[in-house]
Amino acid sequence: MNVSVFGLGYVGCVTAACLARDGHHVIGIDINADKVNAINEGLSPIVEPRLGDIVARAVRDGRLRAALSPDDAIERSDVALICVGTPDLGHGMPNLGALLNVAEAIVERACARRTHPLTVVVRSTVLPGTTARVFEQMTPDGASRPSMIRLAMNPEFMREGSSVDDFEHPPLILVGCEDTDTAHQLRELYAAIDAPLVRTTIRTAEMVKYANNAFHALKVCFANEIAGLCDALGVDAQDVMAIVRQDRKLNIAPSYLKPGFAFGGSCLPKDLRALLHAGRMADVSIPMLNAVVTSNESQIRHGIERVLQTRARRVGVVGLAFKPATDDLRESPMVAVVEALIGKGFDIRVYDSNIVPSRLTGANRRYIDIEIPHIASLLCDSAEALVDHAQALVIGSSGDDASRVIAAASAEQTIIDLTRSWSPPVAQQAASGHSATDRSMESVKSL
Repeated sequence: MNVSVFGLGYVGCVTAACLARDGHHVIGIDINADKVNAINEGLSPIVEPRLGDIVARAVRDGRLRAALSPDDAIERSDVALICVGTPDLGHGMPNLGALLNVAEAIVERACARRTHPLTVVVRSTVLPGTTARVFEQMTPDGASRPSMIRLAMNPEFMREGSSVDDFEHPPLILVGCEDTDTAHQLRELYAAIDAPLVRTTIRTAEMVKYANNAFHALKVCFANEIAGLCDALGVDAQDVMAIVRQDRKLNIAPSYLKPGFAFGGSCLPKDLRALLHAGRMADVSIPMLNAVVTSNESQIRHGIERVLQTRARRVGVVGLAFKPATDDLRESPMVAVVEALIGKGFDIRVYDSNIVPSRLTGANRRYIDIEIPHIASLLCDSAEALVDHAQALVIGSSGDDASRVIAAASAEQTIIDLTRSWSPPVAQQAASGHSATDRSMESVKSL
């Protein structure tokens, strides 16, 4: 495949060299003459383990070269990869100047000189909506962009210092595109890489990169704040985090990384508060862990506000326990929601098939008797009874209870899904039949 790579920094240089090594014919484009000359001399313009040898061999084999002008590259390429930087302008907004310049050059030449479509793949990190917006504003004739340019978003997951290894062994190859042909073309481009190709929308692919980097930053801060507490409490931080990393069922796994409502229960809230107390006593700054409490409380406030915005007075709540498949009401976020709505004068009913007051025992029973003794009077014994009562239905727990309530609901009833967990068929039903939903789902499939 003939490939052009715009931008020869870390991402572009590694991408160009590795694709050339894997058999493609690659032209690297950059406005920096020093980078262009270095590559054409078989030298890597950046310091990165293993990259120098790959560049040298690819240039020697005639599969990699670099140029200052994009003319020849755009006319001959099957795929154009945009790997230019998007640095911070100083207030958080990404600088799209380089991306705009490349897009303008591609659109001008591709639309004027090509007879078959060019697949343009953005690997630069950009906020959702940027890829489509940039190319639409560069195209004077709205009909010409789809005919001559096919867009895709293909974020990279490479770290400086291990970029080549990361290119060769990524967790997945993420492709956001509009059509199957483009997805298959990128599968062919990365045929030498043994990793699943996941296809999604362009916007989702753009956002995944930011989600990943935010999570990585969060993990660094978490480990450092735990280390600060360990130092103050006389514990070996390296030993603690080494053991934490060994748990690949909950700690390093899909568990907990699923959008939903606030956390609660008998463990997470109290244990987090205990750590915050220990930090205060030891005069250790742990702002991120403090922010977790604030963030969780904001989820609950937002849920309450969404109900208030419906202006319905009779509200049915699905789920009262702190999570599905349990009857534990201790520090349940849904109890907080119900209490707040009662305080605002709402007529509330609750359906949770796991909550049967006569069967509750121990600490859970004591919590209800002392903290929320009136909850029992709000419980409905069936989904139908809840639906008959409510003008608005609040889904606070996923599972069979929610499915039964949604199935029994009418088109006139507002549904507020706090769990963000409806299955696609239910989401489609709600979108077509109910007056309001807060769940949008995108179809993601693997090739």
